[in-house]
Amino acid sequence: MPNIKSAKKRMELSAKARLRNRSERARIRTAVKGVQATTSAKEAQEQLRAVIKLLDRAATKRLIHPKRVARVKSQLERHTRSLTS
Repeated sequence: MPNIKSAKKRMELSAKARLRNRSERARIRTAVKGVQATTSAKEAQEQLRAVIKLLDRAATKRLIHPKRVARVKSQLERHTRSLTS
């Protein structure tokens, strides 16, 4: 337990950030699974656009590593292409 006032404040702030980050990552995981579970090409395209937006924002905030974001986006795009052909 911190004794210094600023350290206590940082601890509270990091706890809030941890909760926020956890919920945001869960939201992204759910959205990615939604695209993977979709069998309709049109639905997959619409969902993919939203998921890419979420992933890019997470990479910008360093919530998820940018290379992981690139890999997931590539996999999802490959999946949606396989639905159209």
